[in-house]
Amino acid sequence: MIAKHDTVDMPLPDFKALEAECMAIVQQGGKLLDKRAALLPLLKKASADGREAAREHLIAHGSGIKCAEMISEVQDKLVSLSHRIVVEAVYPGVAPEFAVAAVGGYGRNTLAPGSDIDLLFLLSAKARPDANKAVEFLLYILWDLGFKVGHATRTVEECIRLSRTDMTIRTAILETRYICGQATLVSELQKRFDSEVVQKTAPEFIAAKLAERDERHRKAGDTRYLVEPNVKEGKGALRDLHTLFWIAKYYYQISDPADLVKLGVLSKQEWRMFQKSDDFLWAVRCHMHFVTGKPEERLSFDLQPEIAQNLGYHARPGLSAVERFMKHYFHVAKNVGDLTRIICASLEEKQAKAAPGLSAVIGRFAHRPRRIPGTPEFIEDKGRIALSGPDVFKRDPINIMRFFYVADLHALELHPDALKAVTRSLPLIDEDFRQNEEANRLFLSILTSKRDPALMLIRLNEAGVLGKFIPDFGRIVSMMQFNMYHHYTVDEHLIRSVAVLAEIDQGKHEDIHPLAVKLMPSIDDRTALFVAVLLHDVAKGRQEDHSIAGAKVARKLCPRLGLNEKQTELVVWLIEQHLLMSMVAQTRDLNDRKTVTDFAEKVQSLERLRMLLVLTVCDIRAVGPGVWNGWKGQLLRTLYYETELLLSGGFSESPRKERAKYAAEQLTAALSDWSQKDQKTYTKLHYQPYLLTVPLEDQVRHAHFIRKADKADQVLATMVRSHSFHAITEITVLAPDHPRLLSIIAGACAAAGANIADAQIFTTTDGRALDSILINREFTNDEDEMRRGNTISKMIEDVLAGKKRLPEVIATRAKAKKKNKTFVVKPHVTIANSLSNKFTVVEVECLDRIGLLAEITAAFSDLSLDIHSARITTFGEKVIDTFYVTDLVGQKITNENRQASIVTRLKAVMNEQSEDARGKMPSGVLAPDVVKSPQKKARA
Repeated sequence: MIAKHDTVDMPLPDFKALEAECMAIVQQGGKLLDKRAALLPLLKKASADGREAAREHLIAHGSGIKCAEMISEVQDKLVSLSHRIVVEAVYPGVAPEFAVAAVGGYGRNTLAPGSDIDLLFLLSAKARPDANKAVEFLLYILWDLGFKVGHATRTVEECIRLSRTDMTIRTAILETRYICGQATLVSELQKRFDSEVVQKTAPEFIAAKLAERDERHRKAGDTRYLVEPNVKEGKGALRDLHTLFWIAKYYYQISDPADLVKLGVLSKQEWRMFQKSDDFLWAVRCHMHFVTGKPEERLSFDLQPEIAQNLGYHARPGLSAVERFMKHYFHVAKNVGDLTRIICASLEEKQAKAAPGLSAVIGRFAHRPRRIPGTPEFIEDKGRIALSGPDVFKRDPINIMRFFYVADLHALELHPDALKAVTRSLPLIDEDFRQNEEANRLFLSILTSKRDPALMLIRLNEAGVLGKFIPDFGRIVSMMQFNMYHHYTVDEHLIRSVAVLAEIDQGKHEDIHPLAVKLMPSIDDRTALFVAVLLHDVAKGRQEDHSIAGAKVARKLCPRLGLNEKQTELVVWLIEQHLLMSMVAQTRDLNDRKTVTDFAEKVQSLERLRMLLVLTVCDIRAVGPGVWNGWKGQLLRTLYYETELLLSGGFSESPRKERAKYAAEQLTAALSDWSQKDQKTYTKLHYQPYLLTVPLEDQVRHAHFIRKADKADQVLATMVRSHSFHAITEITVLAPDHPRLLSIIAGACAAAGANIADAQIFTTTDGRALDSILINREFTNDEDEMRRGNTISKMIEDVLAGKKRLPEVIATRAKAKKKNKTFVVKPHVTIANSLSNKFTVVEVECLDRIGLLAEITAAFSDLSLDIHSARITTFGEKVIDTFYVTDLVGQKITNENRQASIVTRLKAVMNEQSEDARGKMPSGVLAPDVVKSPQKKARA
């Protein structure tokens, strides 16, 4: 969908009139510098006007190719005019000694608004030194006009010699196009290049270009479904189309890709797809350059809405305008992949017929095809599955699914010719095909394969089979979600989820998620789990909640796939609840008994619990690189073990008082090498919540830490340790209790650039605060991470001691970080008394920013609320923070008016309406007038 707006086209500048005006200036008497000064404004204006005309044409008609061609034409005219000025007025007599040619993309008559201008200055063999000076003068004019010029000055002989050994130079010369100067030099180069370089070197060139493409894809992330794609270099982007053009031009000796239809390489429909893809990608690229005013090639989140608007996309139910635009973008990227496959298949066929001995470069033709046992429809052609005849799919459409099943069974690559046949046979996948029992059985075998199911799913998806076979899956193909959390399109995410599940199934990556690997063999129904993982996000982009809508899709689809009633119900439940475990683990206090009992009530069985854990791991790991970390793993394991205990009847029902007494005795025993007095003093420091929730080893560590601080008369102390497996660094703070202590610590962490993952808050019986702040780890090296931890703890100490003022340090940090205007997250506050028996749970959801947690916790303090624990969770640009609070006398917040005032105040903070929040933060907590009550048990 390219926008066509009703505007009058602005014509290109009148270059004939411009040339006459410029030559009049040149032919006048006077100094050369004065003439140059008079010429530059005229040339600059013509360049600016020409580009503006191209921009207006792009907006009016939407054609990217036409825009790029107009800019190329303007550039040709300016280069030609500059050349005439130089050879007639500055260095007369050198005109026959050199030519100017366009190379690279400019050689194809296309130029993006911000692109470099690649020029080849071809010198004759007898060129005098003045010819070099003329080239230099011409370059100075182009540089003065503000162009970025990529250039080379060579003779024809040098070009031929260098192109034999350097693929980059060879590719550039392949696209040489005459602009001005001595035309015979350019035609001589083209003639000699074809006869001396191109002849008999096609296999070598093609292999080099395809290897170059693969390396480029690897660097770009090796998927065409990255949600911030590179429009020039990414997979399925313009450079891939250029590679096809180079290969076709080199091999078939054609100058126009349209000739590929005459040669029978592409069908008319495929050629139209080539043109449409090229035009669309050029339109996107040109808009990006015009919008940013620079050669921006990455279609980043902040650009996507504006480009979508410029191209005329509108929102539809369930999908925003930008999501519809990006879905189109990824469809085009997929089409480019199809074209690559078709052209490569044709080349392999031609290579095989022409010179079997050389064909190993591009394909593997050394051995004759052989039959695959039990499948007369397919043959093996040097490690690849091919068709035994042209009508295999037409004769029996189910052979399309058999093709992929046999490929998986025998671990064969797919022959490009066969894939071309699959793509052209897609209309055969109709309702009868979808309802066919064998087709569904074969698909289920592929999905649950013990080999590499994700690889075959990628191939099914790229060939267009998966979306035709499961139309609901087809709806989410190429669909992106406009947020920073999801790195891939929905279909790519689902297939990557299956890839993670297959790895877990094979016992891999035990170091990343040991519990999932340990549980997998005990899961009774692998099939149901694989189906649930593939379909868990299948209903994204609809108005209805995707978990509920997805469960409905599964209820209809599972019986068709051959699942029985029990399996279907299991898949439906898993899809409906696929976010449950992740959200509970990351946003609820796992030390609160009611969190676990409520979760266990929803899960109800150990089998569901095991499957939900594995599904959750697959889902988080497939979101994108760096999203899964050890801390999330630890939270999921804790929730799993606590729930397993409850579901298997092992949850301790003994009174809290007795369990706390036993925990205190355990701590005393662990400190057996201390004096009895110290044992008693430091064991009596803690209230019940601390003794019941903090592991014994941490209690012992804290006891040593507090005693050491007391002996050194430290009012304020910090301790740092790092867990590489949990991907977390823990900072423990001992300080005088203060209503705003957590707010100050959160602010200090924000000022130091640390991202808080969790906070455990305890008060000692002598009125001090013992807080453990868990921050996300940044370095893999322990020494580097400990240094970072110590820097952050020093910042906390300095702020608490009043040596640094919090508003200032946060403001400095926030200034350095650009404000996120691309995403909108509507602030939301939920207050619930049903999630905990003792506390009111307040959940806030909004756009993340520096210092947000500090401001929210300061607001709680202003509202006279005590925070007992906090869970901090970030999903890309969105933050969900959960606080377990009471009023100052330890009661839940039940009054509706008070709840309403909490919501209003927190929303004001989230909307950045309470600018005084930062200013209200105290300088520190060590002021002499702060007096603590020794019996205070909780605080904000």
